[in-house]
Amino acid sequence: MKIQGKMFMWLSVFLLITAIVYGVWSKEAVGTTALFMAFGLAIMIGFYLGFTAQRVDAGAQDNKEADVADDAGELGFFSPHSWQPLGLGLGWALGFLGIAVGWWLLYFAVPIILISVWGWVFEYYRGENRTQ
Repeated sequence: MKIQGKMFMWLSVFLLITAIVYGVWSKEAVGTTALFMAFGLAIMIGFYLGFTAQRVDAGAQDNKEADVADDAGELGFFSPHSWQPLGLGLGWALGFLGIAVGWWLLYFAVPIILISVWGWVFEYYRGENRTQ
């Protein structure tokens, strides 16, 4: 995590310099504000990663002599057979289409989104996958 924290700190330095140069050169408020906000986000993420790296064990990415296989292992559990992301994607697509076409489409999109989120959260609490 240490290297990621340093990368975000360097990114924040770059964004700060870019924001200052852009603000002085263009005299445009919106882009300058966006660059300063990006600087703030980068500094927060870099500080968090650096702060956390001091409290956890060093990972393989912090060892210069490490191989790719040293960082191998289980990353988490991903459901290979779930249909809920498809419904969620369709619901959000319909919702964004409702913003562009007409707000009345949100009456159809919101129930699809809520049902898909409910099904995704509770898919391992019922049915054949209950014991996993």
